[in-house]
Amino acid sequence: MSIDSLINEIHPLDAEMIEQAKRKQIQLAKPPGSLGRLEELSIQLAGITGKLNNKINTKHLLVFAADNGVVAEGVSSAPQSVTLQQTINLTRSKTGASVLCKNFGCDITVCDVGVNADIHDSAVLDCKLAYGTNNIVNGAAMTRADCEKAILIGANLAKNTSADVLGIGEMGIGNTTTSSAVLSVLLGVEAEHVTGRGGGITDSSFERKKQVIRHAIEINQPNRDDVIDVLSKVGGYDLAAMCGAFLGAAATRRPVVIDGFISSVAALCAYRLSTLAKDYFVPSHASYEIGYRLAMDAMGLSPMLLLDMRLGEGSGCPLTFEILSAACAIINDMATFDEAGIDDEYLNEIRIGDKFSVEGASKC
Repeated sequence: MSIDSLINEIHPLDAEMIEQAKRKQIQLAKPPGSLGRLEELSIQLAGITGKLNNKINTKHLLVFAADNGVVAEGVSSAPQSVTLQQTINLTRSKTGASVLCKNFGCDITVCDVGVNADIHDSAVLDCKLAYGTNNIVNGAAMTRADCEKAILIGANLAKNTSADVLGIGEMGIGNTTTSSAVLSVLLGVEAEHVTGRGGGITDSSFERKKQVIRHAIEINQPNRDDVIDVLSKVGGYDLAAMCGAFLGAAATRRPVVIDGFISSVAALCAYRLSTLAKDYFVPSHASYEIGYRLAMDAMGLSPMLLLDMRLGEGSGCPLTFEILSAACAIINDMATFDEAGIDDEYLNEIRIGDKFSVEGASKC
């Protein structure tokens, strides 16, 4: 499989099924739009699967782990060794994301695409391409060929994981720096506008982090119109694999949940490779990182949860799986006006008003 062939597997949502879902929502015994995002999600799911009635029986979080050479520049408060330990702990229900997965009955796969250590634990999927990336202030993080390999590793894992919904997470000390660098290039904005404090750093380290990002971009001169060039020069193996996983989920017509900042940057990379992929994305929580909003705005998406979370790992995904399940329950099990024995003529004026408002707005 090549990246081009992967992209060609991604198709538009089922337009007819979307219309059927919209009609069904109008028939349900409630004021129009009164269940907000739950209604929108049920309609999106119908378009994704081509079925009016869906269920989220199986849920799976994919976590991609890799180290980043840029940590040598003092951009993180945590030592690089934390990547190795937390990669293993994710498989043992010892981290935030894995505890939430256990609580909600979600499966989790942790994939090593570039951890800077040998992992002697069969619970971690070994897809290691290298022992971390190169330091981006000295040159490209990886070769273009290795970046493409990482994208396809993520895509293949997503395509071959059997679940009704997937979530995409990560583990890698220093990856808020690489994510900020990638986002800065893709959006054509200064590092100050997309760079946050990650897991927490001092004021001096924060200033250093922004300087490092600016210098890495200046040294590597990534082409903002070439996503793979950007990822290979200032990104990471984790980001590239996550990008591929978003594409793989879309290619197999399944909803895929975006976690926080790093996941949103990976999703943006996938969107830039295939605009159709975005229709399969489901946002979770609003990350505390400042670049998150810009990444989401670039895709025309907005989060569903405001919890001031910034852990990463995929921790927002298990929560969002439950929201998707709730959206399915509404369209599957809620009574229509006829079934509830309610004459819905009292809503005609509201419906006409809504229609007038929508049509008026479209003419502006």
